[in-house]
Amino acid sequence: MTARVLRLADIDAAGLEALLRVRGLMLAWLAPQADIPGSYWGEAEAGLVDDRLYVRADTPVHSALHEACHWLCMDASRRAGLHTDAGGDDLEECAVCYLQIVLADRLPGVGRRRLMQDMDAWGYSFRLGSAQAWFEQDAADARAWLVARGLLPAD
Repeated sequence: MTARVLRLADIDAAGLEALLRVRGLMLAWLAPQADIPGSYWGEAEAGLVDDRLYVRADTPVHSALHEACHWLCMDASRRAGLHTDAGGDDLEECAVCYLQIVLADRLPGVGRRRLMQDMDAWGYSFRLGSAQAWFEQDAADARAWLVARGLLPAD
């Protein structure tokens, strides 16, 4: 990472907790420097185990949203055995990225523009070169996937 990305300590994380709680995913806060259970990427990156999203204050906001969106995109049978690797195919991964961008607008102090900048800074890779270009010009299939599963409205 070259640019500084937003961390959970930089925002009022109560909004994230509320956003996830109503959907059945619980945010589990860990002490600084604690190992994060279920973290696919290690270090400060968010981790998923069952219905828990494990984070620390230094967890990047984009990481927490990304892993949360993996959980939101899963059916109950996949959630039941969830530990670390969310799985899914390429289209689901795109849907996860799309949903995390949309949900960023519901977090005060974040918003989609900042989240997309952080995604680029972290190293997400998109065909059009940036998260914003992909989201605005090449993500119709991801949006359709989310609409078909009732995760986004059709309009």
